[in-house]
Amino acid sequence: MHELSIASAIVERAGELALADGAETVSAVTVRVGELSGVVPDALDFAFEAAREGTALAGARLVVEQVPARAYCAACAAEFAVGMPPFFWCPHCDRPSRDLRTGRELEIVRVEPGRAAGT
Repeated sequence: MHELSIASAIVERAGELALADGAETVSAVTVRVGELSGVVPDALDFAFEAAREGTALAGARLVVEQVPARAYCAACAAEFAVGMPPFFWCPHCDRPSRDLRTGRELEIVRVEPGRAAGT
């Protein structure tokens, strides 16, 4: 389950970002996960719960924004939902495209600091 190593990296990086912003804890981390990234969102959520224990993210929740895979066809200037690479067939003109616009993302987009004790 490679999601555990990904979740551990998310916890580590989110902790670094929070610390750099002066926060001691994190209440939530939002990540964008592309459809073709090879990451299963439910498995990532499960792994995140294990990886966060004993860290500044111990009480944090993981928010996953799923990004659909979309490609662009230069032949007809259409953007369309895709199947599996390496070729994506345009449903408008029935030509292949290799111009993947979205779908491989795996990135932290927001780290929400936790509340200070007593607030």
